[in-house]
Amino acid sequence: MSVQRRVIILGSTGSIGTQALDIIRANPGRFSIVGLSAGGSNIELLAAQVIEFNVEHVALAHASSAQDLQLALYAHAKKNGYSQGEYTLPKLYIGPQAASEVAALACDVVLNGITGAVGLMPTVAALKAGTTLALANKESLVIGGKAVTSLAAPGQIVPVDSEHSALAQALRSGTHAEVKKLVLTASGGPFRGKTRADLEQVTSEMALNHPTWSMGPVVTVNSSTLMNKGLEIIEAHLLFDIPMDQIDVVVHPQSVIHSMVEFVDGSTIAQASPPDMHLPIALGLNWPDRLAGSTTPCDWTSSTSWTFEPVDHVTFPAIGLAKKVGTAGGTAPAVFNSANEVAVEQFLAGNLPYLGVVELVTTVVEHHFLHGFVSDSELTIDEVLNAHAWAEQYSRQLLNSIGDS
Repeated sequence: MSVQRRVIILGSTGSIGTQALDIIRANPGRFSIVGLSAGGSNIELLAAQVIEFNVEHVALAHASSAQDLQLALYAHAKKNGYSQGEYTLPKLYIGPQAASEVAALACDVVLNGITGAVGLMPTVAALKAGTTLALANKESLVIGGKAVTSLAAPGQIVPVDSEHSALAQALRSGTHAEVKKLVLTASGGPFRGKTRADLEQVTSEMALNHPTWSMGPVVTVNSSTLMNKGLEIIEAHLLFDIPMDQIDVVVHPQSVIHSMVEFVDGSTIAQASPPDMHLPIALGLNWPDRLAGSTTPCDWTSSTSWTFEPVDHVTFPAIGLAKKVGTAGGTAPAVFNSANEVAVEQFLAGNLPYLGVVELVTTVVEHHFLHGFVSDSELTIDEVLNAHAWAEQYSRQLLNSIGDS
């Protein structure tokens, strides 16, 4: 019988976190929840999760929501049959550092499902604690670069992004020396086949209408610009120690093949499953073993077709920029990510045109190469954080100057 795995889920009320709890709920006795963390935007859901899974440690990023959480916990406890005064509150960790404090607790697996650069320090905390890190927060690896990977023991980071999970599975088919190329697939987003001229009037509603995946707004916009694929190229380079020029992207609208590995003998191994995150999350929680029934398999009893197209780098320049940034390493990816976070935020707020997203990121990155770039050889977590903060400030300065002109 398998030993029960003790799990901490960061970002438990988000898309990755709720699906992870689906998996844990479907596998009673296989996992126990040591701790949960959330930003605080969905207190009722967090309270329900804490009560259902009898969680002892809870991190809340926003201190203003702490009292609301306590009240919600008592209400959900009563609803679940606890008598008056019988329920004992979990230990609460409050504030920006709370997720990192919980990530450092003793457990078997930390699933980092936080969105954005705020996931960096929890990633660092889990790695320093020696815990297996199931990583869905690609930004923390991308911006941290070698400063993060140097903290990880071999095999300590298990990818949860569907593309990188696919690569990890396919890489079991050969040795590192036998790998010729990694090929990440991209759905192409809602604007596949469009020209730059077609994209001049894109609205946030249009960008958020993804054809195959249901994701949060930031990731969905990143998918539409292919910025998400740019971040994933950098992540693949860091995770699997494959040079940037041996990592390609192909557009695959059906999103059934999640990535492929081409080997030196001409063989290509592809991982296929319906577009559903339950499978890579389950693998992240249970790696290297598979959990039966994690997702519905492909249906081989009916006719179907899968298509592949080259990326239009003129209309979607984000991938080319990402390769330049990833090759340079150092603080460049942190700046790349930070500028993109600001650009997407401002696009969704209606303050930046759609094509201006990648244009702003390009401008900020090019300025950084000329002023303040730190190479891998001198990279530290502090340098990463400084570069990320500088890029946010500089991006906002540029936007303000555009608005004033």
